[in-house]
Amino acid sequence: MEITCYRDPEISREVRHLPANTYNLAITLLARCATKHLFVPIRSMQYMAIVDSEEFVFIDGERRCWIDIAWQNFNPQARDALDQPVAYQAIYYREDMSAIMARLQSEFPAALQILNSKNRLDGPARIINFPAKN
Repeated sequence: MEITCYRDPEISREVRHLPANTYNLAITLLARCATKHLFVPIRSMQYMAIVDSEEFVFIDGERRCWIDIAWQNFNPQARDALDQPVAYQAIYYREDMSAIMARLQSEFPAALQILNSKNRLDGPARIINFPAKN
């Protein structure tokens, strides 16, 4: 699938924290995706999330190709453990998006879980050794 997205001028931005399980699942699903873009339908809100290695963008089904909110500048390397939240910046491209943002915080993880339940893993598991942080 290919979608061209547009952005209105930035209205505001704020620093937020994404729960570790949500961030970790999104990045894991993205790593399994051959296209380097993960499309996550959030049916309960009629939104589409598009996840790539740099940002997560959220598009309203009525506005089609216009980004309402983007989550950028994730800082997972600042964590001491994989179960700690990840800091990021939420960028708003429309006015009065606080209610939408609040819903995205609960509906996006649920949509990721639904997507994850549909994926089938083939092949053996691998163990990755991480060096200790000094």
